[in-house]
Amino acid sequence: MNTSVTKTPTGVDLWFENQKLYIRLQDGREIGVPLEWFPRLIQANQEQLSKWRWIGNGTGVHWESLDEDISVAGLLK
Repeated sequence: MNTSVTKTPTGVDLWFENQKLYIRLQDGREIGVPLEWFPRLIQANQEQLSKWRWIGNGTGVHWESLDEDISVAGLLK
């Protein structure tokens, strides 16, 4: 019998640097993507960017004031 478990990637840390959004995954990998991919984020100020929270136990990120959600798995595709 062959079993396969696909683990959903989850974020454990998030930061912004040099016009990029970085997410550190639970397995130690880091993703860095340009803020320009996300019009609401690129137009936001530092205070707005800092008010984020994990959703789905780290499977996504949500910014209430910006009405923005980003999927960690989506960044990996």
